[in-house]
Amino acid sequence: MLRILRKLHRCTYLALVLFFFLLGYPFLLFYAKNPIRNYNKIVSFRRWISLAGIYAVGIRVQVNFEEEVDWSKNYVICPNHSSFLDITVLTYLCREPFSFMGKVELLDNPITRVFFETIDIPVKRDSKISAFKAFKRALELLEDKKSLVIFPEGKIDDNFPPTLHPFKSGAFRLATEHNVPILPVIIQDAWKIFWDDGKKFGSKPGVIHVDVLAPIPTQHFGKENAEQLETAVYRKMKDRWDLYNKS
Repeated sequence: MLRILRKLHRCTYLALVLFFFLLGYPFLLFYAKNPIRNYNKIVSFRRWISLAGIYAVGIRVQVNFEEEVDWSKNYVICPNHSSFLDITVLTYLCREPFSFMGKVELLDNPITRVFFETIDIPVKRDSKISAFKAFKRALELLEDKKSLVIFPEGKIDDNFPPTLHPFKSGAFRLATEHNVPILPVIIQDAWKIFWDDGKKFGSKPGVIHVDVLAPIPTQHFGKENAEQLETAVYRKMKDRWDLYNKS
C-alpha cells in the first residue's frame, strides 16, 4: 500500500509541474524569442514552476548557511546530485538569476528543453566539441556576472542509498579561470523523498535539508591548481555529507 501511495505521490507531483509549466508556457515562449534580454524573467518563471510543484505536494526546503552568502556576487555553485528535486532546491536557494550546466538529454524533456535552449547550458559528455562550446558559454555567463550551477559528480549515483562520488574537474577549471568563488552545497534528504527520477521508489512529502558551506575564494589557487581546489571542495562536502548521514 505504501508503495502505491508513493507512486501516486510522484505522479501527482509530475502532473502538477506540467500544469504549472503549461500555465506559464505562453509567457516563456514569448520571452524565449530574446533570451538575453529576458534572462531574468525566464529564471523567475523556472523558479515559480519548480516551487509551486513541490509546495503543492507537501515538500519543503530548509537551508542552513555556514556563513552569510553575499548574493550580489556570482559563484560557481557545486551541489551533490541524488535527485530530480536537486534542480528545484537550487531554484529555492539562489537569490539571484543563474544558469545550470547539464546533460544534453535534458533537451528531450518538454519542460527542461525551453530552459536549456535559452538560459542553461547543455553538454554532451562524450563530445569534446560539445564540452568546448559549453565551457565557452559558461565563461561568457561568468563574465556577465551570472552564477553557474554545475553538479561536479556529473550524474546521479546508480546505487541506493547514494554516496558522494569523486568530482569532475570542469567546475573548478571554470572557477579558477575567472577567479569566481566556489559555493559548495550539500543536499541531504532529497534522495529519501525522491531518489533519482522517482520511478523505482516513488516519492513522498517531507523536508529537504540543505547545508550551504562558506564560499571558497579561488584566486590563491590559480589556473594551475584547479585540481587542488577540486580536492579541497570534495573533502569539505564529503565531511558534511558523512556527518549528517551517520547521525
